[in-house]
Amino acid sequence: MNAKHYKTYIKIGLNILHYRKEQGLTQEELAEMTNYSRNHIQKIETAASVPSVDALLDIAKALDIPPCKLFEFKD
Repeated sequence: MNAKHYKTYIKIGLNILHYRKEQGLTQEELAEMTNYSRNHIQKIETAASVPSVDALLDIAKALDIPPCKLFEFKD
């Protein structure tokens, strides 16, 4: 992982966590909706793994949010 973007990956993961919980979904449920493993979803949410663009698009679609919402960071 590129340390240069680590803080950004954390923010993206927190946004995924926020929207997932807002919809009352577990990591397992989101994993099933996106065809990724629960472990992969957990790694994306905690910035332990760099998400691919495909993964971000799949997650946004499953959460029924525009992909840009994953990049809206609150300071």
